[in-house]
Amino acid sequence: MAVAAAAALRSGYRAAGRLICVCHTRSYSSVCFLKSKYVYAFDKSAFKFNHQHRLFRTSAISKGQIVQFKLSDIGEGITEVTVKEWYVKEGDSVSQFDSICEVQSDKASVTITSRYDGIIRKLYYNLDEIAYVGKPLVDIETDVLKDVAPEEDVVETPAVSHEEHTHQEIKGHKTLATPAVRRLAMENNIKLSEVVGTGKDNRILKEDILNYLAKQTGAILPPSPKSEIIPPLPKLETAPAAPKDKAHRIPVPISKPTVFTGKDKTEPITGFHKAMVKTMSAALKIPHFGYCDEIELNQLVQLREELKPLAQARGVKLSFMPFFLKAASLALLHYPVLNTSVDENCQNITYKASHNIGIAMDTEQGLIVPNVKSVQVRSVFEIASELNRLQSLGSSGQLGTNDLTGGTFTLSNIGTIGGTYAKPVILPPEVAIGALGKIQALPRFNGKGEVFKAQIMNVSWSADHRIIDGATMARFSNLWKSYLENPASMLLDLK
Repeated sequence: MAVAAAAALRSGYRAAGRLICVCHTRSYSSVCFLKSKYVYAFDKSAFKFNHQHRLFRTSAISKGQIVQFKLSDIGEGITEVTVKEWYVKEGDSVSQFDSICEVQSDKASVTITSRYDGIIRKLYYNLDEIAYVGKPLVDIETDVLKDVAPEEDVVETPAVSHEEHTHQEIKGHKTLATPAVRRLAMENNIKLSEVVGTGKDNRILKEDILNYLAKQTGAILPPSPKSEIIPPLPKLETAPAAPKDKAHRIPVPISKPTVFTGKDKTEPITGFHKAMVKTMSAALKIPHFGYCDEIELNQLVQLREELKPLAQARGVKLSFMPFFLKAASLALLHYPVLNTSVDENCQNITYKASHNIGIAMDTEQGLIVPNVKSVQVRSVFEIASELNRLQSLGSSGQLGTNDLTGGTFTLSNIGTIGGTYAKPVILPPEVAIGALGKIQALPRFNGKGEVFKAQIMNVSWSADHRIIDGATMARFSNLWKSYLENPASMLLDLK
């Protein structure tokens, strides 16, 4: 309808139209194309409309080539990503290397940039939808004809004055602003027509938006999609000047009602959280057996303090975790049933040759469990070095598939966050997991009944009760405990 109207208007002005400069326009009934420099006016007799003050939009007839911008291969075997943020919207102009959107895989976040100069014509995905590698991400119109605006505002007006024409021309003029500036304005509910641009050709800059916010709120607020800008209170009328003896009176603060503007929101589960849903749903089928104990770590604390400078000199940060993993591996040699896996129907059990011990890691992307491969053939120093590598990659979301798969046994160090006891959930197809609490100084009795200061850590075990009985879990825990309470005893079993 809009294109037909535009075509009719263009054919009509050849017969009845005349070119009139805005500054000399007089009152008349007309149909106008609002341009930045001229107004094309037509006699009322040429066109008749039943509605007044109606604003509709039409696209220019001449268009450039539409290019489908496809999502390229990001690497690491990633085939799908989640669209987390759009930096452009339909109708925005983009140049090469301008940011288009941010996507997130189950490993990292990536910013996608444009390879073309042109105008965004279509966005194929909404926020938090899944985009696939090789499929179109956006449509970009390239090679647009010069001197032809891509879109024009067609305004049908009644008889208007010179001032009204000037106002409509400004309203219909396309505001110049980059996609980032438009996004900033949109997030803060600001109409670009109300902001005065200070850039070239009255282009609105980021500083113009921030200055506008400062005038409205009294401070520059960071953009947030979860908050709404509350308009300032109306200014009170100026009170008469106070007498000199009352000039230092304390002003009475103006109270305003507290308004809560938060809204519920629903979003799909994606990334690491989606993988956790699948794993934990499978874990519900496992009958968990729990066992808890406490370990006195005085000797291990002293040993670590002696070895920390040596490890630091070799470029490795030495924590307690390498000792916990090595002690678990030595205990697994005596109780190999805890280093097994079972099939989905629990009809077959597989004894794993390698001790690939996973360590639960809390990251910004969610819970991940990388594992240290072949702990049984690694030294404490080698385990510490591998843990440093996994922690560095995990914090930056760059862990590979090999690091995250193949685990046979898991330890979760909840003590780094807090807490003493827990109820860890087994990660299928594994059959056992341990949760380590924080180390804390507590009073304890020695063999002579004397009170002494002890470094105590609590441990909570969960085992698959279909194949592991309580006695086996307890004996394994006691052996692991003895290695940690007497670190020198590990030397007897090291190979």
